[in-house]
Amino acid sequence: MTSPARPATTAEDMLAASAPHIQNATGFPALKDWGAQPDALEGQSRSSGRLLYKAHETGSESGLWVCTPGRWRLRIERDEFCHFISGHALYRSDEGEATEITPGTAILFPAGWTGECLVTETIRNLYFLT
Repeated sequence: MTSPARPATTAEDMLAASAPHIQNATGFPALKDWGAQPDALEGQSRSSGRLLYKAHETGSESGLWVCTPGRWRLRIERDEFCHFISGHALYRSDEGEATEITPGTAILFPAGWTGECLVTETIRNLYFLT
């Protein structure tokens, strides 16, 4: 009789598992510094996160992204689904449509979406890029 496999206990074990995963995404501490947010308009937003998966043949990816307060311009290059799990922000499209981001917000930004993001409380989201 074989004993059951032990659950992954470290961040590296979880991310290298046959089904990569992140336990406690709201407090996952093993983040990598992804640098200053480009196109800053005010503040000094910094991003960090962890890549959960990347398909090398298609470029699709998923992961955890964290960003500190600030405001910047952005253009979404690929369809991007986000599920925000903490923080507060406001995304405003160039057409003037505003979307408030709070914990639990799920949003799909279609490829080509342009506008601004204003983060007022550090945001944390799980994302999927196609």
